[in-house]
Amino acid sequence: MKASRMLGDQLALAWVVKSHPSFDARRFTKAQPFIEEIGVASVLFLPCSMYNWTPPEGAGQFHGMPLDVRVVHFKGSRKRLMLEAWNFFNSSSDISDMLCLILSSGRTKYDF
Repeated sequence: MKASRMLGDQLALAWVVKSHPSFDARRFTKAQPFIEEIGVASVLFLPCSMYNWTPPEGAGQFHGMPLDVRVVHFKGSRKRLMLEAWNFFNSSSDISDMLCLILSSGRTKYDF
């Protein structure tokens, strides 16, 4: 499957945002959230380093995870780490209240 088919909705949104007259690419160079008004919609942009962090592949996947991470993205083979990560975070008393959203992957072996 081609990436354009898999990411079609994201590519379409990126095209709409980039084609808007007020688009300023410099806003994306700072790792800070910002809101952009696109037509009648308000779009909240969040920095990937905090809201879409992906563990590196290999052993010790969570070593070096930034402390300000709010969303961990378990891509591909990393999906096997989801339950382990949940058990760790759920058992830790050092972590403040969390809201956890687990999305089904469409592949039964990863759904809990």
